[in-house]
Amino acid sequence: MKENDLITITDEEGVEQTFVILFTFTNEKRGANYVFFYDEENDEEVMYARYYEDGTLEYIEDSKEISEIEEVFAAYESELEELEEEE
Repeated sequence: MKENDLITITDEEGVEQTFVILFTFTNEKRGANYVFFYDEENDEEVMYARYYEDGTLEYIEDSKEISEIEEVFAAYESELEELEEEE
């Protein structure tokens, strides 16, 4: 997946919603892929999920795994801030 691609998620009630992919990340230790995405109408709230090659998404419930993902996102934000300061 590339940055700014779109992802369509269908909820349990069959309602589809389209989100913008911010970035993807692979955790080699866990052997897991993650996608960070947001609603174009609310780009302040970034969501994340584990994804599989067949397109299936799985929300993360393990607190340790959530902490790891939040660290990745914090590093991403920090890198963005550094790039903005350089401009």
